[in-house]
Amino acid sequence: MHPQWKPLFLVTLSSLLQTLIFPVAGPLPQSRALFAWCALVPWFVLLLRLPARTGRDQVRLALWSYLCGVLWYGGHCYWVYNTMHQYGGLSGPMAALILLLFCLYLGLYHAVFGAAVAVLRRRWAAQSSFWPLTLAVLWIAVELARAHVTSFPWDLLGYSQIDNAALTAMVPWTGVYGIGFVVALANGLLASGAVSGKRNSRTFLVLGASLAIMLGGLGFLTHAPHDEARASAVLVQPNLNIAQQQRQPSSRVLPLEVQMAELTATALSRIRGNQASVVLWPEAPANYESNDPAFQQTLAALSSEHGLPVIVDANTVVPDARASRRYRLYNSAVLFVPGRGPQQRYDKIHLVPFGEYTPYANLFAFASGLTQEVGTFDRGTDRTPLTDGRHRYGTFICYESIFPDEVLQLVRGGADVLVNLSDDGWYGDTSAPFQHINMARMRAMENRRWLLRDTNSGITAAIDPHGNVRDTIPRHVQTAAVMGFAFNKALTFYTIHGDVFAWLCSAVAAALLALAATAPRRVSAVN
Repeated sequence: MHPQWKPLFLVTLSSLLQTLIFPVAGPLPQSRALFAWCALVPWFVLLLRLPARTGRDQVRLALWSYLCGVLWYGGHCYWVYNTMHQYGGLSGPMAALILLLFCLYLGLYHAVFGAAVAVLRRRWAAQSSFWPLTLAVLWIAVELARAHVTSFPWDLLGYSQIDNAALTAMVPWTGVYGIGFVVALANGLLASGAVSGKRNSRTFLVLGASLAIMLGGLGFLTHAPHDEARASAVLVQPNLNIAQQQRQPSSRVLPLEVQMAELTATALSRIRGNQASVVLWPEAPANYESNDPAFQQTLAALSSEHGLPVIVDANTVVPDARASRRYRLYNSAVLFVPGRGPQQRYDKIHLVPFGEYTPYANLFAFASGLTQEVGTFDRGTDRTPLTDGRHRYGTFICYESIFPDEVLQLVRGGADVLVNLSDDGWYGDTSAPFQHINMARMRAMENRRWLLRDTNSGITAAIDPHGNVRDTIPRHVQTAAVMGFAFNKALTFYTIHGDVFAWLCSAVAAALLALAATAPRRVSAVN
């Protein structure tokens, strides 16, 4: 291969491998998850092998890294096109432009990583034993930035090992970042082995291969514990068409909430004595309004008839003279308690860009057709769990499941079970629903809580505290299912202390960059 083509080959190969280690069009096979242990190696080798003597060299490293990021997001998040085109009402070329802008924006994180490596090479040679740990520390620092700067920590590296019980055992201590650190370290060892001199090369290669084999390969042979389910819940999956934005009741068609109440009653009839703990209705394109008297009457009757709390997603309008439109509109999870009607609600805090609000609305006015309510929802402010007086339900809505530092606040607030109401129908038959549920599974593991995930069209599931999917409903099926779960009050180290591990990595990375940036150049780069 001609030397000029090697950088392009390496970044393309790495971006392809980074795509394969996550769900593409269905559940992630364990065989593909194993590629995570070498997915970063081609890119890391490029960063350590290319010259880094001058400012131009360092910019070149950042640009090659940027290309790697753009290609990865294009392959991994291709579902953005489907969402914008099929459900957002945008033309094919416009949807493709949105996907391109999305990739160009988020690909900057790979560029930041490459630029950081270039800065550090001012002080440390590519053959130095300094690199394996440093690459892992930098990786976690950049992932943490993805979570807090642009609020899109979608599929961090650690999610690729969601079924690796040997690695997920550390999750209640370090969160998903701990797994990502170990995987990045193995990649760093292998890359350092490829560029180091004879003295260090064999050591690095043996260590990297050992990590990959013992924690990667053999880790999938272990099995996570299965906690006992002591309670049951009814999860309703209505499988509504996303295009059905308005309910259209007629003399021949029952209002949607009545149809869903009948699905619920049918499911409850399968339980001896109707002994369930809670009923869940998902986020769905039904435009429920929690203020609607008919809606309140139907849900209150359902709750009282069966003597069960019901948690349902609905829009909530709150008059507010201080708001520019004189009211506020929230995407809410509303709790109905038997005999008392609607008692509490959780208003979604982390809204979906271009779905529930339009950032820089004047600039992106062409995207206003994404949903009927785009650009109109307001942010909630309170993460207090919903309670029926006996149990506390840590409820969060859809996209909020990808934010570990936000979900843990519900558990700190006393939640003894987690509830995720979602509508993944926007993604269509793409990789996104499978990626999404894996991130929800990680939230269960981090906090050692059962997680009840109720969706419009799938994937609806009961997930135990070790991340096992214990029960599920097939996608695109209209039904209600009874699923077992349990309440738990114990707190993990991660729940109490949060992302302390990731912040520690970020502090180390910042210190190293400061040291390298202020120090005179001591070494020459190798070619």
